[in-house]
Amino acid sequence: MSLVEAAAQADELAQAGAERELATLRQQWDDELESAARSSDYRQRAVAYRAIGQFRFRQKLELLRRGLEDESPAARGSALLSVQLLSKDAPGVVNAIRPLLHTLASADGNQAVRRLAVLCLRNGSPQRETIVLLSGLADDDDQEQELRNTARTVAGDLRKRAGPKG
Repeated sequence: MSLVEAAAQADELAQAGAERELATLRQQWDDELESAARSSDYRQRAVAYRAIGQFRFRQKLELLRRGLEDESPAARGSALLSVQLLSKDAPGVVNAIRPLLHTLASADGNQAVRRLAVLCLRNGSPQRETIVLLSGLADDDDQEQELRNTARTVAGDLRKRAGPKG
């Protein structure tokens, strides 16, 4: 079985709530995942960063942070997909890396990475600086339309969650 197949199996176990089996699979693939994340091949790194989310490996947040700073847009995108998965029920993941997500959303050279960073911010706490950043992106005519629309939607969602003060 490859890391891709193991990660898919881990995702199925996580969705089924099979925590014991998922923990066993994590233990079996921990070294392989770490090795792939350190590969010189961006494709292997991308698989590893994506697998962190599929394995629901919250202990690998520091490794995931490295993925967000990877030179490869594919690796950064995979790391962002994992951030999204890990933060669905736990805003602490996004809150812990919020400044990095702000940088990716506003300044990354890859438009898909920027949109994914914006989508990740949706799962964090509705903080004022995030809402201001997203509103600025949404109103900036120099930004790609798809990014502007995504930023507008996420900013609106965060404002609603923030309540009357947001």
